[in-house]
Amino acid sequence: MSEALNYLGIAKKAGSLETGETNSGAVVRAGKAKVLLLASDASENARKRAEGFVHGLKTPLLVLPYTKQQLSEATGSAGCSMAVITDLGLAAVFASKLASSEPAAKEIALQLTAKNEKAQKRKSEAQAHKRNMRFGKAGKSAVPGKRRKNI
Repeated sequence: MSEALNYLGIAKKAGSLETGETNSGAVVRAGKAKVLLLASDASENARKRAEGFVHGLKTPLLVLPYTKQQLSEATGSAGCSMAVITDLGLAAVFASKLASSEPAAKEIALQLTAKNEKAQKRKSEAQAHKRNMRFGKAGKSAVPGKRRKNI
């Protein structure tokens, strides 16, 4: 099994993976999907449904180089042709691991990595703001060589 497929198992254990056409469509329509994954041997009907799910949304559709059988083994779901990753960090790591062996996934991997970095930056800024509101902003102290407490 490839390294990228291992991340699908991790996402499943973390509760950040939805499998199947019905569940995937519901998650995409709810706006919680970060990337929609489609098996390489998925039926034409499944492809059209997947394209319809992401039409008009910013959710990328990634056609995997893996078959339904390989995707089913990685996710633990029988007959799985479509899956959705709902965690941005896991989606970015999965796409980057896939891009190392599959050049078609490189653009999506770059998009997800940029989104993840932006989200991490916003999260750290929010934490810093919360800390500043609680303890006051750490500025230059009045006495050189002295440090403020509770920072």
